[in-house]
Order: sequence, then C-alpha cells, then structure tokens
Amino acid sequence: MQPLTKRQREILDYLSEFIEHHGYAPSLEEIGRRFSLSSLATVHKHLKNLEDKACIKRVWNKSRSVELIATRTGTRSAEIPLLGRIAAGVPIQAIPSNESVSVPEEFIGVRDAYALRVQGNSMVDEQIRDGDIVIVEDRKQPDNGETVIALLDGANVVIKTFFLEHNNIRLQPANPTHSPLLLKPDAVHVQGIVVAVMRRY
Repeated sequence: MQPLTKRQREILDYLSEFIEHHGYAPSLEEIGRRFSLSSLATVHKHLKNLEDKACIKRVWNKSRSVELIATRTGTRSAEIPLLGRIAAGVPIQAIPSNESVSVPEEFIGVRDAYALRVQGNSMVDEQIRDGDIVIVEDRKQPDNGETVIALLDGANVVIKTFFLEHNNIRLQPANPTHSPLLLKPDAVHVQGIVVAVMRRY
C-alpha cells in the first residue's frame, strides 16, 4: 500500500464506515458534504488518488460504485508521523515535516515508529531509492548488518548499514559508487532501525 495523506486517510475511513453501516458506498455529494468540499471535481480527485494508491476500485459512470480493496483483503493501517527527509548519499541536515503517512499495521506492530523520506541513491542495492519512505523503529542499539538512521556530529543524518568494528563504526552504503563512512563511536548516534520501505509507483 502506498502512503496516504491525512485527508486521504480520513476519506478512506469515512468510506469504510459508511459502507459498513449502509451496505453501499456514499454518493459524491455525500462525500463532499462530509468534508465541506463544494466542488465535485475535488471529490473526484480525492477518489482518483485513492484508486491510484490501490485503496479503492470504482466503476465509471455508475453511482455509489466504490469498493474498498483494503477491506476486502483484510489490510489494516495505522497513521505515523513523517518527520522529514533522510540522506541516502551525502549527509544533509534533518529537514522537519508536520506530515503523517498511513502504513500497514504489520510494518510497525506494537513498536514506536515514524517515517522518513529518502533523498539520494546510496542504498539502492538494498532497494531503498530516492523518494522512498522508510519506516523506522525507535530503537538505539542496532545489530551489525541492520540499516540505521544515524545522526552524525549532532547535525547531519544518514541512512546506512551499521557495523561495529574494533574501535570504529562503519556506516556502509549499498551502492558501489559511494564510499563507507568510518567514524568513532562518539560521533555516531543511532536514531532508529529501518524496518520497512514504501515506494510510490
């Protein structure tokens, strides 16, 4: 499932509750009234976005034709904060965000989790690409070989594979065109462990 905006999550929840209560989907007008949308074109746009993200199916030119794909497959989702961007390449300063994303519950379980948007391609061989959203478990003690979010020198953040070697930490990229970072332990503060990747197609 692709990540949803807060409004898309609200509309999807409304569709689910309406269908469960009435046995059929709401009309475009009912959706518009529920969310104070005066233009049916705006309602169409929201439904098209949900359809593009494989959350619903629609039959064109037919009233009340919305089918919830998530309901049919039993997928449940949870909303977690999208805290900003993370560098998969040259370290960058953390850029905060006030957004949130909807993710399948199995991605996070009972753990504290948050999301970050990837910038760069240093982790492509681990199938983490520019523009992807990574789901991060709030855990500070990684095992060797885990993909981590690391704060460097108190300012810059990167996503790399973690290795503790002798008296150094090696932050290993997954792209042969990028070099590993070799740092002293006091220069690296692990902020979390990557547990899942979400991608827009």
